[in-house]
Amino acid sequence: MDQQPPGDRAAAGSGVPTPTCYRHPDRETGISCTRCERPVCPECMVSASVGFQCPDCVREGSGTGHHPAASRPRTLAGGSVAADPRLVTKILLGINLAVFLLVTVRPGLVGDLTLLGRAWDPSPPPGSVEGVAEGQWYRLVTSMFLHQEVVHLGFNMLGLWWLGGQLEAALGRSRYLALYLLSGFAGSALTYLIAAQNQPSLGASGAVYGLFGATAVLMRRMNYDMRPVLVLLALNLVFTFTWGGIAWEAHVGGLIAGVAIAVGMVHAPRERRTAVQTGTCALVLLASLGIVVVRTLALT
Repeated sequence: MDQQPPGDRAAAGSGVPTPTCYRHPDRETGISCTRCERPVCPECMVSASVGFQCPDCVREGSGTGHHPAASRPRTLAGGSVAADPRLVTKILLGINLAVFLLVTVRPGLVGDLTLLGRAWDPSPPPGSVEGVAEGQWYRLVTSMFLHQEVVHLGFNMLGLWWLGGQLEAALGRSRYLALYLLSGFAGSALTYLIAAQNQPSLGASGAVYGLFGATAVLMRRMNYDMRPVLVLLALNLVFTFTWGGIAWEAHVGGLIAGVAIAVGMVHAPRERRTAVQTGTCALVLLASLGIVVVRTLALT
C-alpha cells in the first residue's frame, strides 16, 4: 500500500489534502510554521512574536545574537518544550494509582485522608474531634488523590490521560502541574465551604474538572471546534448533579479554577507572560485559602 508523505493526507471523499504535522503524520492541523510553512500540531508549535514556529526553525535561529534561552523551543504558554510531553501526567497517574492501592490494602487510611470539615470520631476510645477545622489541613490535599472504587478511578484516570497529555504539551510541565494542583485544591476548598461539616469527601475529580475547563479555554485560544469538549463537559455535569453520592462542590470548584488559570496561562501578553501567569495562580490560591480560613472560623 502506498503511503502519503507527512503533510499530505487526503481528506476522505475529496482530492484535497488535509495538512498533517510534519513531525506527527497522524495528526491533522491547520497551523503552519511562519518561517518554513510546514504544518505543526499543538504539541510541536512554538509561540513566536508573530504566529508560531516549528522546533527545527527555532533551533536553527539560535545563532541570531540573542541569549540562548530566548531561542529555546517554547510551548504556547511559554514553557519549555520537553522530550516527553506526558511525563508529569504519567507521574500524577502513578500517584493516584499508588494511593488507591494503598487504601485498598489498608482501608483504615481512607478515614484519615478524606476531606472532613469537623466531626466526632468515636474510635479509638475515648474518641476525638477530627477534620480540617481541627488543624488537619493536609486533608485538603490528600483527598485530591483518593478514589472510592475502581470505576471512579478509571473514569478519572482516562480523563487525566486524554486531557492532561495535551495540556502538558501546550502549557509546559510546571504550568500544567500548577493547573492540576490548584484546581484540585480549589475543589477541596469549595467542598469544605459548602458540604456538611461531618460529611467525608473524596475530591480527586476536582483536578480532572480543572483539566476540562482548561481544555475548553485552550481550544478556544487555538480556534478549534469546541463542540466535542463542551458536549463531554455537559454530560459530565449532568452526571455530577443527577447521580447520588457525588461531591459536586469539588467538580464545580475545580472547573472554575481550571478556567481561570488557563485564561491567565494562554492569554497572557508575551512581554508580561510570567508575571500574569504567576499572578493568576496566586489569585486562585489566595481565593482558595480565603475560603478555607472563612469556613474554619465558622466551625471553631
